[in-house]
Amino acid sequence: MSYRVARRTNEIGIRMALGAQRGDVLRMVVGQAMLLTVAGIGVGAAGAFALTRLMTKLLFNVQPSDPLTFAAVAAILGSVAAIASYVPGRRATRVDPVIALRAE
Repeated sequence: MSYRVARRTNEIGIRMALGAQRGDVLRMVVGQAMLLTVAGIGVGAAGAFALTRLMTKLLFNVQPSDPLTFAAVAAILGSVAAIASYVPGRRATRVDPVIALRAE
């Protein structure tokens, strides 16, 4: 996300010059990151569910489709992604529109 925000500095500056509020920019950056996160968690959970069925004999005292484990891992990954996307989002809100427009 940090790389994406750095590449979109000009666009973010133009949005802010046209009237976008800092909260709107932050919501845009974090929202895009969370959309990617939810897609990744969904694909990963489906893959993990399929693989645990194959590894049933290797699991000791754990059900192959333990919903608590899947939910806990998804919640932790989602929280980490939200925090990790907040930092570039805050940096995006500090873009000076005049400098971004001048860079074009």
